[in-house]
Amino acid sequence: MQETRLDTARIRAARRVIDPVFLDTPLYRCEALEPGLGCTVSVKLETANPVRSFKGRGTEVVASLLADNASRAAVCASAGNLGQALAWSGRGRGLDITVVASRSATRAKLDRIRALDAGLELVDGDHEVARERAAAIARYDGIRLVEDSLDIETCEGAATIGLELVDTAPSFDAVLIALGGGALATGVGHVVKALAPEVEVICVQPLGAPALTHSWRRRRVVTTDSTDTIADGVAGRRPIPAVLDDLLLVADDAVLVQEASITAGMRMLLDHAGLVVEPSAALGIAAILEDRDRFAHRWVERRPTATAAPTATGRR
Repeated sequence: MQETRLDTARIRAARRVIDPVFLDTPLYRCEALEPGLGCTVSVKLETANPVRSFKGRGTEVVASLLADNASRAAVCASAGNLGQALAWSGRGRGLDITVVASRSATRAKLDRIRALDAGLELVDGDHEVARERAAAIARYDGIRLVEDSLDIETCEGAATIGLELVDTAPSFDAVLIALGGGALATGVGHVVKALAPEVEVICVQPLGAPALTHSWRRRRVVTTDSTDTIADGVAGRRPIPAVLDDLLLVADDAVLVQEASITAGMRMLLDHAGLVVEPSAALGIAAILEDRDRFAHRWVERRPTATAAPTATGRR
């Protein structure tokens, strides 16, 4: 495999600075989902932690490095999950954290950011507007700007999920990974391709927020003017070139799914797995629902993203 920005040795080292509350998350076959999907499905649950998201893995690495370098403050833009995670990791290390978010972000996530003692600034517009404002704050105040997916720590923190998957899972054919900014997809994808190269890495994005998928397909950055999806956690418009370069090396496919399939996936996870998930976490199930023939008789591992959920794999 050609080299990505990620390093497997650093990923293994990252486990030593991540709070154990985020590590070794449950991975189990979910037989109740299988009749409706037509393939063997495993779930890796990434939401049973203080911030209900895998993002804590990456922010633990970021905050640990900041503390080691005697940095006292950082700012990030977030749709909610990264902000919660950075606030949690920063609070534990005495860092002053500011989060910039859209006024339209989920209220419960914004309330949780405030409860974790972070400063919260709301902007009119979407996540890309929040990113611009966070960058301006970082320049003006001379503090660290934490950029999800661009900062390698966020990718390598997420990549520890891949280590757990490859080290503990039975043989599987494919991993379905929600695609937003790209930290999860490039992180897990790097590890899977490095240690289990025969496994297919499939990234899934909403049809209403397709920028990184279009970029992967065209092998160049493609931006969009807007997004229109219930899956706000993956609703970016401007892919990061360095992230796309990594994604081109680790992803075997990138697919787009419809809103109806996302909501159907959420319903299936609730009814058959007892999981209450945010839309981004149902993207893998949505992909199987839209292309059952592709996954028939396979073992698929469904990778969770945010508020409560799985990943998917297909059996050999």
